[in-house]
Amino acid sequence: MLEMRFRAFLNNRWLVFVAAMWVQSVAGVGYLFGSLSPVIKLSLGYNQRQIASLGVAKDLGDSVGFLAGSLSEKFPLWATLLVGALKNFVGYGWVWLVVTGRSPPLPLWAMCILIFIGTNGETYFNTAALVSCVQNFPKSRGPIVGILKGFAGLSGAILTQIYTMVHAPDHAGLIFMVAIGPSMVAVGLMFIIRPVKGHRQVRPTDQSSFMFVYSICLLLAAYLMGVMLVEDLVELSHSLIVLFTVILLFLILLPLVVPILLSFHFDTKSPLEEPFLFEPTKEESSKSGESKDQHEVILSEVEDEKPREVDLLPALERQKRIAQLQARLFQAAAEGAVRVKKKRGGPRRGEDFTLTQALIKADFWLIFFSLLLGSGSGLTVIDNLGQMSQSLGYDETHIFVSMISIWNFLGRVGGGYFSEIIVRDHAYPRPVAMAVAQVAMAIGHFLFAVAWPGTMYIGTLLIGLGYGAHWAIVPAAASELFGLKNFGALYNFLTIANPAGSLIFSGLIASSIYDYEAEKQAHVPRSYLADEPLKCEGAICFFASSLIMSGLCIVAIILSLILVYRTKVVYAHLYGRA
Repeated sequence: MLEMRFRAFLNNRWLVFVAAMWVQSVAGVGYLFGSLSPVIKLSLGYNQRQIASLGVAKDLGDSVGFLAGSLSEKFPLWATLLVGALKNFVGYGWVWLVVTGRSPPLPLWAMCILIFIGTNGETYFNTAALVSCVQNFPKSRGPIVGILKGFAGLSGAILTQIYTMVHAPDHAGLIFMVAIGPSMVAVGLMFIIRPVKGHRQVRPTDQSSFMFVYSICLLLAAYLMGVMLVEDLVELSHSLIVLFTVILLFLILLPLVVPILLSFHFDTKSPLEEPFLFEPTKEESSKSGESKDQHEVILSEVEDEKPREVDLLPALERQKRIAQLQARLFQAAAEGAVRVKKKRGGPRRGEDFTLTQALIKADFWLIFFSLLLGSGSGLTVIDNLGQMSQSLGYDETHIFVSMISIWNFLGRVGGGYFSEIIVRDHAYPRPVAMAVAQVAMAIGHFLFAVAWPGTMYIGTLLIGLGYGAHWAIVPAAASELFGLKNFGALYNFLTIANPAGSLIFSGLIASSIYDYEAEKQAHVPRSYLADEPLKCEGAICFFASSLIMSGLCIVAIILSLILVYRTKVVYAHLYGRA
């Protein structure tokens, strides 16, 4: 009996989810670039323009995930994680060797390639975690994506705290930790993170399990915020820092309680019953003559047709009742009473699309451009938050950087939670939540523009929450509208919107306006300043660019509402109740 329980634990979808959370908690190496770049700059003698080139390589590596998406479709997910671990290790490992003088110096273009390769490993971690968990929890995509993307957003703070504990005089040790840590975690968990067979519908225990995980997320965010503030304001002993880090690791491990309790205590059904709804017998398969996809459609009817009281019956009686209902459905299908229609002219919304098929759909481009305007404007604030706070006279700029990372995390977790309420309780399109997030961001950008006293804090809150919510809502909505089969490729294409928006809004708009205002204040043309950095002071530095960002968010709201109007029928079909 214990052996059966342990086998059920290893195949529990909640264990996969927890393992994916652990991988995500160390996967966001791109968020650490602000801490890595000073070490690289000092060791290699780079100027700010060269560091900016490395930053562009980092952004590209963080977002270009076509290969990761394709690999996840053709090979087991452990192969995706292994490739990601190798790229992370080789890229940042070589950077560490160069920085510490253990390897000959490389030209800037070669360092950009190494940074790209190392950061690109993150896309493999993200793809494997999201693909496995969205397939294991198809009825709870919002919470799943929100929590996973939230942990990815927090990974920078988590890795920084771990490095603070093992801090040595060699600051390049942070690069070494980035090369080794995520790779070791991914390799150690690569055989656990996978789609598992079994019951994938919503269970009575799911709500309490998600609430437990949500509680840990909120506690973790509050704890990290408190620890960062204390470590910034007070000189702490090393033993106290170790204690803080141990508590942090305990909080990260705590979600493991969920699969342990479900497998060894609460969930008393036989593991043999798990795959029952999804594994038709060979005899039934041969009698029905239907394809695999048709079987899945028919078997999904078992969940819709069975009375609720069936779940309250003893395990053997419940299995018998479901078997009878299943047999009637197969018989009806064989006689033509239940038809699984063959789709002509490509799939319809809510079915499985390839990336090529999705690219010719207006809904896909509505998602893409709404994401580009919303998340692109948010990333512009994140990338320029230090200069924005400095221009307004704030000395402790790192406080705002730390704050926006926490709000980003809470936006991802909260966006997944509230968007799930919208679709599950009201059967209304998930992009409604995206429009709400963009309203908050439009207000946040406007507050940055007016720069009234205290608006920096409120604006940081609204932009962080809104930006984070995009990365919980968009992947879930894409999987609902365009299917799970090719989710990896679809998701990685959508992530291109992030660097594209940042390139346009930050690289062209915000930076150009900032330099123009700085030149006016210096009363000297930029050509006379050579390589000296331009510095702008006052609200005028980001006034125009923040108003532009606010206007772009309003355009994004309109695109999201158009998508809501176009997909109401789809969501009513997916989540509506008869």
